[in-house]
Amino acid sequence: MPVIPVAGSEKFANLPTTPEETRRIVGDSVRLHDVDRSVVDALDPLTYEVVRHRLTSITEEMGEALKRMSGSVVVTDCNDFDAAIMDEVGDVVQVGLYNTELAASLDMAANWTLRNRCARPGIAPGDMFLCNDPWVGGGLHQNDTSLFAPLFVDGELFCWTGAVAHQVDLGGVSPGSWSVGATDVFWESLPTPPVKIVEGGEIRQDIEDVWLRRSRVPKLVALDLRAKIGANNVAHERLRALCDKYGADVVKAVMRRTMDDAEQRLRAKLREIPDGSWSSVAHQDSARSGDRGIYRIVLTLTKTDDRLVFDFTGTDPQVDGLINCTFAGLRGGIMPVLLTMVCGDIPWACGGIYRCIEIISEPGTINNCTFPAGIGKASVASGWATTNVATECLAGMLDTHPEHRKRLMSVCCGTWDFALLAGVDQRGGGFVTMLCDSMAGGLGARSDSDGVDTGGLACIPMGRVADVEMNEFAFPMLYLWRREEPDSGGPGRFRGGVGASSCFIPYDSPLGGVHLVVSAPGKALPLAGGLSGGLPAGTQHDVLVRNTDVHARFAAGRIPASLDELAGTTDLVPTHHETDLGAADVYYTHWQGGGGYGDPLRRDPAAVAADLTAHKVSPAGAGDVYGVVVDDRGAVDEDATTTRRAALRRSRAGLEAEEVPA
Repeated sequence: MPVIPVAGSEKFANLPTTPEETRRIVGDSVRLHDVDRSVVDALDPLTYEVVRHRLTSITEEMGEALKRMSGSVVVTDCNDFDAAIMDEVGDVVQVGLYNTELAASLDMAANWTLRNRCARPGIAPGDMFLCNDPWVGGGLHQNDTSLFAPLFVDGELFCWTGAVAHQVDLGGVSPGSWSVGATDVFWESLPTPPVKIVEGGEIRQDIEDVWLRRSRVPKLVALDLRAKIGANNVAHERLRALCDKYGADVVKAVMRRTMDDAEQRLRAKLREIPDGSWSSVAHQDSARSGDRGIYRIVLTLTKTDDRLVFDFTGTDPQVDGLINCTFAGLRGGIMPVLLTMVCGDIPWACGGIYRCIEIISEPGTINNCTFPAGIGKASVASGWATTNVATECLAGMLDTHPEHRKRLMSVCCGTWDFALLAGVDQRGGGFVTMLCDSMAGGLGARSDSDGVDTGGLACIPMGRVADVEMNEFAFPMLYLWRREEPDSGGPGRFRGGVGASSCFIPYDSPLGGVHLVVSAPGKALPLAGGLSGGLPAGTQHDVLVRNTDVHARFAAGRIPASLDELAGTTDLVPTHHETDLGAADVYYTHWQGGGGYGDPLRRDPAAVAADLTAHKVSPAGAGDVYGVVVDDRGAVDEDATTTRRAALRRSRAGLEAEEVPA
C-alpha cells in the first residue's frame, strides 16, 4: 500500500527556533522570566559552582525518583530513560547520565509546547504536558514518552523540567508497538502531540483514559506516568528551594552562564584541533519484514575554527518501513557522541553546545523523515546509525590532536539487538517486555586501550543490563546461558570490547509459550566500524531452534552449553521477524561488540595470547586476523608469529599468491 501524504502535518515538523522568536510568538500569553546580562556577569565564582552543581544533582534526583516509582524493568533495571532541566524557552541547561538520546530532544518538545499551547489551552502552574510525537520532539520513537512541566516563580514561567522513558507498549499492530511489517506510521503507535494531562497539579482523568486505552499493559503505563510526574515534582520542589535561597535571578543567571560556559569551552577545544573534513557511511539492512534492501546514512563533518557542520547530504530517501527517524532522532543521534566523547570535561548544557554546531539535512530522508513515514524503530535504527556516523567522524577529528586523541572511541555496539516477549506470565497476567540484554554491548576501542567488554552503550552512560534472575522472576522465561562471546569485538591494535549472547526458553506460562518480536539489523553487514585500520565488530546473529529436547536434558540433570547439543529444527532469524515460541523452542541471540582501533597485526602478541586464555578471541581469530601463533601451553611463538604476520601483510597487498603459513 502506498504512503499517502497527510495535509496539515507541517505544523508538527518542528525545527528549533531562537529564544527571541519564541518570545515574539508567546507574546503576553505567558509571562516568561528573564534576567539582565549584568546579573550573569556579576555572578561570583563560588555561587556559580555551588548552584551549577545543585542543578546537576537535581537531574540525578529526578532519575532516582523515576526509577523508584516505575514498575517497568526497562526503567528500573536497564535505565532506558532520562531527565533534563531547561530554561524558560526550552534550552537544555542540564541532562542526566542516562539515555542521552532521549534528553537530546526534550528541548524541541518544550519549545513547541510553549509556542503552540500558550494561548489555548494555556500554560499555568501545576500543569504538565505529555508527548510521544517524534516530529514534535521529546523522544525518538513513539514508545519514548516525555512529560515536561513548567515551573512558575512569582507568576513567571521560570524554567521547564522533563522526564522521558521507554514505554513497553503503546498500541499498534504488534505487541510492544514494534510493528515489523509496518510501511507507515499508521501501523504503529499513534503519535500524540503535547497534551495537558496534568492540570493544576491534578491528573486529567479524561486525557489519561485516552492515553491508556491504546496500551496492552495500561496499568504499567499508568504507573510510569506517575513516576514521571513524581520526577518533575521532585525537581520543582528542589528548584523552588534553590530560588528561595539564592533568588530566582541568580539561579537563572547560573543557567545562562552554564550554557555560555559549555559553548565557550567547546569552542576553545575545537580551536585547538586542526580544521578538516571527515566522512562516514552507516548502513541498515532491511526496513521491514520481508525487505532485503540496504539503506545508507551519509555524514560529512567539517570543522572550521570553533564550529562543526554535520552535513547529511547523500543520505537515502525515507523508506516504507519502521526504520526512519525524524529530525529529533537525527539530533538525538549526534548529541550523545558530542557529550560523551567531546564534552566529557564540559558541562552537559546542550543549549550551549548546540550553538557550536550546524546540521544540514534534507527533509524526506531516512534520518529526517516526513509524516507519515514509519518510525517505530527510529531510536535503534536511523537514530542509532546516525550515532555511528557521528562517532566515526568525531573520533577521526579527535585523532588529529595528540591530547584529544585520548578521548576518542570507536563505534560501540553498532546496533541494538531487539527482542520482545509478550503473552501470559507465570502469575496469569498479561505482559509485554523488551529484553534489554544487549544493553551489555561492547564499547569501542580507544587510541591507547581496548574497549570495555560488555561495557554498555556510549549513548547511555548509566545503562544497565537486568539480572538474569530479575528477568526470570518478572517474565515466563528461563535462561540456558548469558555469556560473552569470542571474536565479537572488532580486531585492532587495540581490540573493541566483546559483545555477548543470551539463550533462553519460554518457561512456566499457562499458555506454554510466548509471542516473540525480533528487530535486529547488522546481519547482512557489520555496523560497529573500526578506526585507523581497526576492523569492525562481528555481525548480529540470532537463531531459533524449534521442538528441542531441552526438557529431557533438564530431566537428566544437564543444561545445554551450546546449540549443537540440542536436537530440533534450526532456523536463522531474519532482521525482522514475528512468531510464537513453544515451550520446547530455544531462542539464541548474539549481539555486537565495539569496533577496533589500529592495525590488528600491530597488536602486542602477548595481549592476543591473554585474549585467547580469557576466551575473548578464538584460536582461528588469533591466527587468521592477528597473525599470532601460540604453542600448546598458550605461550607466544615469537618466530612463527613474525613469519605469519609478514605473510599476512604480503597477502593483503597482493604481492604474492603463495599460501600463507599456518
